[in-house]
Amino acid sequence: MDFSIPKKTQDLLDKVRNFVDEEAIPIEHDFLNSEFGEILPRLNEKRQRVKELGMWLPQIEKDWGGMGLSLVEHGLVSAELGRCPIGHYLFNCQAPDAGNMEILIQFGTPDQQERFLKPLLAGETRSCFSMTEPEFPGSNPVWMNTTAVKDGNDYVINGHKWFTSAADGAAFAVVMTVTDPDGPTHARASQILVPLDTPGVERVCNTSIMGHRGEEWHSHSEMRYHDVRVPKGNLLGEEGAGFEIAQERLGPGRIHHCMRWLGICERSFDLLCDYAAKREVAPGKKLGDNQFIQGFVAESRAEIDSARLMVLHAAWSIQEIGAKESRDQVSLIKFHVANVLMRVLDRALQAHGGLGMTDDTPIAYWFRNERAGRIYDGPDEVHKLVVAKRILKRYGIKVRSGGD
Repeated sequence: MDFSIPKKTQDLLDKVRNFVDEEAIPIEHDFLNSEFGEILPRLNEKRQRVKELGMWLPQIEKDWGGMGLSLVEHGLVSAELGRCPIGHYLFNCQAPDAGNMEILIQFGTPDQQERFLKPLLAGETRSCFSMTEPEFPGSNPVWMNTTAVKDGNDYVINGHKWFTSAADGAAFAVVMTVTDPDGPTHARASQILVPLDTPGVERVCNTSIMGHRGEEWHSHSEMRYHDVRVPKGNLLGEEGAGFEIAQERLGPGRIHHCMRWLGICERSFDLLCDYAAKREVAPGKKLGDNQFIQGFVAESRAEIDSARLMVLHAAWSIQEIGAKESRDQVSLIKFHVANVLMRVLDRALQAHGGLGMTDDTPIAYWFRNERAGRIYDGPDEVHKLVVAKRILKRYGIKVRSGGD
């Protein structure tokens, strides 16, 4: 692929970087050390500024009010936004809303788009994606117990979910639920749009994640659906297409995640190098004089650069030959970049010593929250097994299930 970035794209990246440096990072400390609701008015002011600058919804087509960036272009933007914990939120391209926008554009009916999508695009509402269940492994997404049973013109939903990210304060959930328990394995589930003020919807609590429950967008909720009745018109796409729609959501989503992680890596690397250059460990001796720290710098730079090329190649591949044909690249970047991220964060935290454990920098926040990157959207082990089996099959080796 071409290693150069077109001038138009580079100009946009410079504009995004300037905004992050001048508008987002200055309020980062308050975000890290306040409740989300306390800082929300200031975040809304910044979001309005993003709209005025014409950078709202970089991942969405122009017909829907977005910037219409390609997957590669948005990946590059995502890396810039990832340098600050609130970057994606300010540009309205944060998970889980970004993925929900995409599937509503692709699979939603005009009525669903009017009711659910347009307020989401405008930043007037938020959404959540309710799929994972505590009683069943997330590594097996076709196995779940939440059901939607037809009753007249409605579906009646019953089930138990958790890690429904950003459910606190969201307007609606995209609920993955079994509609045909006797159907083919990958055609048993459907996705149904459920307003969270519907009777029977219970947000049990915000789940504590490494000691932090969070609130509003910055949270993960446990949910119960007790005889929740919604009209059949809330079905997203075809009945039984839930897994297929989820896969459509995950391919580009993994590119977004990986580029965001690379943005985190770049910021952590900057913090590492800046601290190494300034921190004195003895009179006249800087932290960066230590060869251990020099090793941290070299290893981090090499890993970030190699991971970046892998992700951009995967994004380019999806654009050129499609998501299905790019499955190997997507699986490889998912586990590789997640591990690069944790190594870079660990080095940056270690170099900062006690300061690295505090919320005076974003390092500890990322260390807590991004460890989940090796689990969600498929744990590392699943991606490794799946891609290894596909590769070995080309060599005439059929690996049995479970690696027996």
